[in-house]
Amino acid sequence: MKSLLKVTNLSKSFGAVPALRDISLEVMAGEVICIIGPSGCGKSTLLRCINHLTFPDGGFVELGDVYIGREPMAGGKVRMQSHSQIDKLRPRMGFVFQQFNLWPHLSVLENITRGPIKVQRRPRPEVEADAMVLLTRFGLADKATAFPAALSGGQKQRVAIARALALEPQLMLFDEPTSALDPEIVKEVLLFMRELAESGVTMVIVTHEIAFARHVADRVIFLDGGYVAEEGPAEELLTNPKNPRLREFLSQIDSPVMGCSA
Repeated sequence: MKSLLKVTNLSKSFGAVPALRDISLEVMAGEVICIIGPSGCGKSTLLRCINHLTFPDGGFVELGDVYIGREPMAGGKVRMQSHSQIDKLRPRMGFVFQQFNLWPHLSVLENITRGPIKVQRRPRPEVEADAMVLLTRFGLADKATAFPAALSGGQKQRVAIARALALEPQLMLFDEPTSALDPEIVKEVLLFMRELAESGVTMVIVTHEIAFARHVADRVIFLDGGYVAEEGPAEELLTNPKNPRLREFLSQIDSPVMGCSA
């Protein structure tokens, strides 16, 4: 497989509090990575630094053959890209938030089409046709003219995923996509995400759903205290963890079985 995302020595502090400490990882095209760890370990900060919603203090992020944010230069110097340059590169990575972040004053169809029309300058008829294909695929074609307030939590999250995919990103980033959902809706969204994984979408997913990670991820990364404490194939790492902190963490997790067969 070809390398798609490369993170090298990424660091971030908030005041005197370090959130990420020298994080390095690589994601292959078509791979699904789940990031797990205790609250406050840096999981969400890592995702936000990867696509520069939060600016890292040090390190580098490469998507394909392009640096995003900080670029290494000759002589050990570093150039920081302009905000406009980062904004042009950021749509290469779709981002799905915990709280959906849908525009409440726009219909479902308008939520999905605004990015491709405004950011990518694509013609409206083409974008709307593609958006309806996504909505049909996601079982939401009849909700195209509805507003977010009329949708269930699961429907909102599927619209948020469709909105991210409409920009045709190379990589999808998910920040705890089920944390804001009622328990009975969690399974619906996780099964949908499994379908995405099986279709070959490259994904990095921050999750507390260990059963989901076991069944969907190619690899799992365990963050602890801002460090990559352990990583490896999902089944191996979650069944026979070597790191004592990971063993302790897994023993405390009560993750419901999501109904996915191996």
